[in-house]
Amino acid sequence: MFRCKELKIFDRDKKLVDINFNIDKSLALVGESGSGKSLTLKSILGLTPKNLEVDFKYESSFKLKNGESLSFVPQNPFTSLSPLTKIKNQFLLSDSIAKRNLSLVGLDSSLLDRFPSELSGGQLQRVIIAMSLNPKVELILLDEPTTALDLENKRNILKLLKKLMLDLNFKILFVTHDIDSIETLCEDIIVLYRGDIVESGKTIDILQNPQTKYAKNLIDSNFSKRGFRE
Repeated sequence: MFRCKELKIFDRDKKLVDINFNIDKSLALVGESGSGKSLTLKSILGLTPKNLEVDFKYESSFKLKNGESLSFVPQNPFTSLSPLTKIKNQFLLSDSIAKRNLSLVGLDSSLLDRFPSELSGGQLQRVIIAMSLNPKVELILLDEPTTALDLENKRNILKLLKKLMLDLNFKILFVTHDIDSIETLCEDIIVLYRGDIVESGKTIDILQNPQTKYAKNLIDSNFSKRGFRE
């Protein structure tokens, strides 16, 4: 269980975020740039800029211990790893767990002896996901993990994340402006606008029947080309 009872972020007198939410299994935070998605992630990770005032109250069945019960998958796999360091020297896990995790994401352990520059974008993102799979992980924060990938790799990564979530029983908080990427992955969704929640509920319900003009425009911009809801 993870429940954010209150998250308020201010820059002096300007409100940036004022939300609350529960993560039952998989929750998506969607909205345009500047809606407060990234600030929400940074608050959970304890990485909010020091010039901001943060009031973060939560209840959780596990401790928010970064790297153990809490993991983070960043947006761009090409800039997330040191290009001059072998993969095996960038895992913060034992060799046996690193090999196990690579197998879980469909990669051979021989990649541990290679440099990031020798891997494709899809392989790099799988490596990043493997690094997040601490045996004690309870919650994984995803910051638009498919943005830098082509369509095929994007679909493969989403399928992988869903399988891992079900097999390893961890929760997901998925932050994105690309609603297409969470359609089948996240059970629940929150639509943010300028730091406020404008809609929340089951993903399928909101995608099929948004109640606000803002949410409808976001959804239409993602799905109009493929005839969603027709």
